[in-house]
Amino acid sequence: MASATSPGQDATSAFNPQSVDLTNADPAEVVCYLEASGNEYNGQLGARISALFVILVVSSAVTFFPVLATRTTKFKVPLYVYLFARYFGAGVIVATAFIHLLDPAYSEIGPNTCVGMTGGWAEYAWPPAIALFSCVCVFLMDFGAERYVEKRYGLPHGQQAEETDQARMRQRSGSVDFAALQYEMSRRKSSVPNGHSHQAMHSGDQDGTAPFGNTMQPKSAGPNNTDIESIDTEKEHIIETAFQQQIAAFLILEFGVIFHSVIIGLTLSTAGDEFTVLYPVIVFHQSFEGLGLGARLSAIPFPKRLQWLPWWLCAGYGLTTPIAIAIGLGVRTTYNAGSFTANIVSGVLDATSAGILIYTGLVELLARDFLFNPDRTHDDRQLAFMVVSVLLGAGIMALLGKWA
Repeated sequence: MASATSPGQDATSAFNPQSVDLTNADPAEVVCYLEASGNEYNGQLGARISALFVILVVSSAVTFFPVLATRTTKFKVPLYVYLFARYFGAGVIVATAFIHLLDPAYSEIGPNTCVGMTGGWAEYAWPPAIALFSCVCVFLMDFGAERYVEKRYGLPHGQQAEETDQARMRQRSGSVDFAALQYEMSRRKSSVPNGHSHQAMHSGDQDGTAPFGNTMQPKSAGPNNTDIESIDTEKEHIIETAFQQQIAAFLILEFGVIFHSVIIGLTLSTAGDEFTVLYPVIVFHQSFEGLGLGARLSAIPFPKRLQWLPWWLCAGYGLTTPIAIAIGLGVRTTYNAGSFTANIVSGVLDATSAGILIYTGLVELLARDFLFNPDRTHDDRQLAFMVVSVLLGAGIMALLGKWA
């Protein structure tokens, strides 16, 4: 029985690089031959094992940092430190989408690659099409979640905040206690609070936290226990509504980042001579991505029944790349990152993740926080700091794309 071969192997099986007639040669055969590579592992096992633990510790630490800052009463950081982490991370997510995902997808399955010049892959430019498809899918899921919450809770789209119950951060001696939130009631109604616009629930007020924290206290409450219980019930209802609006978008974001992290872990553990350059670059790369995820997660209000969830989501990201490195080390002498099949898998995953992060970074992070956030700060200095943080995050992450 003849052994099965991939289209890429077929393209190079009859190609003789010692005798090439440029007039009649098939360009696909030439490109596939030039891109063909075997296993590149060159030792340095100890350094690769150390990368597993270094990335685990560093990426986990920076991912947990924004969540700790907003959900631990004893953990206080200066306001501008938190803002830097949050908006630097947003810039990182946007740069990751374009530089670290979409561009590699072109180099793996794009028009001028072995895959892109073979079979059905040669009939269309698939990287932008796949990215567009995933971007539209995320939009539809996000819109569906918004509409579901609106219908279930009777939450009007874009209603002004005249009767909005808002949670505000208080500055204390130059620092912010992110868990000590003050629940301000401007006006209360006996019905479900309709004064909360969905935009206010998508992003925290830019005093440094989510609009509804997990530890809230009424500003003033009478001695009537019924009133206090009513306020607590209303507060939990608001948190539940905001949570359901935001969690789906975050899970999609983490899903896209995790795909990318798996590929990075496999690449690092099986890389050849470029390992010494990739090692420090990927440590920074994963740390910055983790900071972006943690900052986004810190702005989501979690109901009491799901207080454990943010910690598990942070741990999930922190473990992904180390696990992928461990798997890569297990197949380090046989895995071929440049094979036809590996290029298809990584190219499709990169393009899919790019679409997810493009939508999330531009719409969920930047547009909602800067353009459509009714609670956006009016302090020009603070706004400038936030914008510079975004640009710095995007710029540094784009620079890292030179090496990884």
